[in-house]
Amino acid sequence: MSEDHIPVHKEFIYCSGAATEVLKFGPWKNLQKTNGEIQPKLLILVIPGNPGIVGFYKTFMQTLYCGLDRQYPVWAISHAGHCSPPQGMDMTKETNEAGDVFGLAAQIDHKLFFLKMNVPDNMTLILIGHSIGCYIILEMMKRVVNLKVLKSILLFPTIERMAQSPQGKIMTPLLCSLRYVFYIPLYLLSFLPENIKTTLVRVILHGIKSVDQASVEAALNLFRVDCAANAMYMGSQEMVKVLERDNEAIKQHLSKLIFYYGATDNWCPVQYYEEIKKEFPEGYILLCEKGFRHAFVLDSSKEVATMIVHWLKKRLIS
Repeated sequence: MSEDHIPVHKEFIYCSGAATEVLKFGPWKNLQKTNGEIQPKLLILVIPGNPGIVGFYKTFMQTLYCGLDRQYPVWAISHAGHCSPPQGMDMTKETNEAGDVFGLAAQIDHKLFFLKMNVPDNMTLILIGHSIGCYIILEMMKRVVNLKVLKSILLFPTIERMAQSPQGKIMTPLLCSLRYVFYIPLYLLSFLPENIKTTLVRVILHGIKSVDQASVEAALNLFRVDCAANAMYMGSQEMVKVLERDNEAIKQHLSKLIFYYGATDNWCPVQYYEEIKKEFPEGYILLCEKGFRHAFVLDSSKEVATMIVHWLKKRLIS
C-alpha cells in the first residue's frame, strides 16, 4: 500500500466536556491487549499549535507513520473547541460544568484527561509538540510525573515570553483587545459555499509554494465562528500566561527533550534559542538549518517528519 493510500481514522469525541477531533494512523479501536493480539507498546501523540486543528498535521502524521515502518500508532488530538464538530454535535456537552474549557490551562487538563481515558497506563509515549503544544507538553510532564514519556520533541517551541517576541508584539493587542472585531466578518463568511471558502484560503496562502492540500482543508474550520473564537481566546491567554521559561521543568526532564528552533521564527526568535542553549549546554537543542517556517505544516510536513524519523531510528527505537 502506497503512502498516499494509508487510511486515517478520524473521530469526534467529548473530552473534558468539549468537542475534540482525534486523528489516528495505525491501531485506533483501542490500545489494550485484546483476544490474544499483540498490541503496540509505544504511541506517538501529536499536540498541535494554535489553531489546534489536527487536519493541519495529517500529512506530517502519515509520513511519520510510514517512515517508522507502520510499527507504531501515530495519533493527534485537537485543542478543545478548535475543530468544527459534525452536524448534531454541540461544541460542549450540556452537562459540562467545567467552566472555562477553552482556556490555556484547561487545554493542558484536556490532554491529560484524554490520555487517562484512552491510553493504558503502561503505554510508552513519544510526545511531539508544535508551538504552544510544546508548552502544553512541558506542563503535562510537570503535572503528572509518572507519564511514561520516552521522548518529547518540541518543534518551534513557544515556551517563554510570547508577548515579547516580534510576532507577539503584533498579535497581543489583536488577540487581547480587538479579537471581537473579527467575529461579525467571520460570521458572514461562514455562509459562503465551501468552494468559495476554499478559494479564499488559497488566496490567503498564495505566497506559499506547494501548500499542503490537507492544510487547505483544515483551514476551513476557521470559517466557523466559535472555532475561530476559541482559538483566538486561547491565543489571548498565551500572550499573558506564557512568560518566563520553566527552567525547573526543563532541568527535570532534559534527557527526554529535543528542542528544535527556527532560524527565522518571529514567535521564538534565535535569541531564545541562544539563551536556552547557554542555560542547558548538555541539552539536545537544535537550530533549524533547512529554512522551515514556524507553521511548517503548510508546506514542509514531509520534510520535518522525515527528519524526526531519522532522529527516532538513530537514537530511540531502532
